[in-house]
Amino acid sequence: MPHLPSLLAVFGHPDDESLVAGGVLAQHAASGARTAVVTATWAPGTHRAAELADAVRILGAGEPRLLGYADHRVPESSPGPRLCDAPLDRVVEDIVRHIRSFRPEIVLTHDAYGGLTGHPDHRRTHRAVLLAHAAAGLELLYPEAGEPWQPAALYAATHPHGAVADLGPLLARVDKSVLSVPDELVDAVVDVQPWLVTKMGAIRAHRSQVERDRPLPGILSRLPDGERDRIIGTEYFTRIGSRPGPGRLSELNL
Repeated sequence: MPHLPSLLAVFGHPDDESLVAGGVLAQHAASGARTAVVTATWAPGTHRAAELADAVRILGAGEPRLLGYADHRVPESSPGPRLCDAPLDRVVEDIVRHIRSFRPEIVLTHDAYGGLTGHPDHRRTHRAVLLAHAAAGLELLYPEAGEPWQPAALYAATHPHGAVADLGPLLARVDKSVLSVPDELVDAVVDVQPWLVTKMGAIRAHRSQVERDRPLPGILSRLPDGERDRIIGTEYFTRIGSRPGPGRLSELNL
């Protein structure tokens, strides 16, 4: 396998990294690329932070990087403010600090919908990452957050209309929305079948979600293997912005 570019994935909750980008993270780690995961919500010491630590180690992404904000619907997830209530500028600076310290070639995050279910924490994370990606390379913005670093590309994990035939009804059954994008807006379609064992192992590491009926890890864990593999065996990404650079996912089999 050729050496692939370094990745920094920035998502709203523990389990997002495994569900929508676990295959790509595993693929890049297997190639020897540096990978890391920043998670906006849940504080160190909580049960979901511990599950996240297990998941990112399975994916080869080192140790979790937690911003420590509270989950929109779970105030006990952190003693700090909810992510959606925190000043946006503060969240942006937190993410800039991680971009500058890790120095990735590619940044991954949620799409503008906030993924299939449109969770407000996902949408907030998307907006903050867009601003942080632009700010990270500018030396006069957030000077205390480290030396400037500009990633080559920013990609949003998404789901095209044509890929939700299996998953959509499962989410609708538990009263979750299904927000997908036109197929032509997808810039990178990644077959992650070779990394499915790793990806599903990371999903199952989020034990508290697997044990429940409504969260997606629980839904996936109870499906027949073939149906589940069909749902999670491909990952989809939209490139945000058009600045040319060496980090195009579609040119790197990402």
